Parts: sequence; structure tokens; C-alpha cells
Amino acid sequence: MAANISTRKGNVKNKRSHSLRATKTRQNLNTQIIRLADGTRKRISVKEKRTLLKNEKAA
Repeated sequence: MAANISTRKGNVKNKRSHSLRATKTRQNLNTQIIRLADGTRKRISVKEKRTLLKNEKAA
């Protein structure tokens, strides 16, 4: 089982019907499981994964 690394949370928004009735919904994060260099599996958001890959490529 992969553990979560980040403390990011999804957005809360309102769905609006034609009559402008508001219903709270949650927009969850796009998370993926990655394998770290030491072999452990962690779940991070794709935004964080992209940042890690860009930093590795730049170094």
C-alpha cells in the first residue's frame, strides 16, 4: 500500500443548476503512485511529480 506524502487537499466548489441552486462538491487531486529510489512506493499529486521530474532533468 502506498502512503501519501503531500498534505494537499482538493478544492471545494459549488455545482450550479439551471435554477442557480448550489450543491457543494469536492474536486479531488490527480494522484499517482510512484516508486522512489529506495524502492518504497508513495502517492503524490501529478503536479508534484512533474516538478520533481523537471528538477531532476535540470540537475
